[in-house]
Amino acid sequence: MPRTYAEEMSYIRQLDPVTYEVRQGFVPGMRVPGTFYVNDHLKGLLFDELQQAVQRGDHGGFLPAVKQLANVAALPGIVKRSIALPDVHSGYGFAIGNVAAFDMDNPEAIVSPGGVGFDINCGVRLLRTNLTEADVGPVREQLAQALFDHIPVGVGSQGIIPTTAKDMEAALELGMDWSLREGYAWAEDKEHCEEYGRMLNAGSM
Repeated sequence: MPRTYAEEMSYIRQLDPVTYEVRQGFVPGMRVPGTFYVNDHLKGLLFDELQQAVQRGDHGGFLPAVKQLANVAALPGIVKRSIALPDVHSGYGFAIGNVAAFDMDNPEAIVSPGGVGFDINCGVRLLRTNLTEADVGPVREQLAQALFDHIPVGVGSQGIIPTTAKDMEAALELGMDWSLREGYAWAEDKEHCEEYGRMLNAGSM
């Protein structure tokens, strides 16, 4: 039988002004507790999301971030606790802002693509190769340098594309269409982006 909002909240306790703990049992199979860090304003958003999910029942919508945090706490091999940072909100598996460590000496431990950012397209990728540690070991420094040289990263305060505040506003509003207009993307790139690279209501958010 579904729990009430008050019953859901009975699993969550405040440890200090910004730290909350989610007890095991909040979702089935939790191996460790959950912890999240929020101020009063963010706390309201997080708990409103949980309350709305209770009212919605099984009628669709994202799982609330607190439930996703707890689901991560149920993953095999997790160490100590599932943690959510102050930017926490619903994702597609892990909550956005959800952090977890896994014991790779545990044969049941996992590596989750959801934990490295596929849901927000942040450029982090999980790739599988047939290379072994012995294959990579002798060239690991050269490999790391080659990856750094060929994969864009957000290091430094300036990039090779000159951008004004007006350009930034247009890019945020138009998304991938701005990149196409400026010649930084191909039309087929849109087919590989969530919502074709543009949230249609972005300008009104």
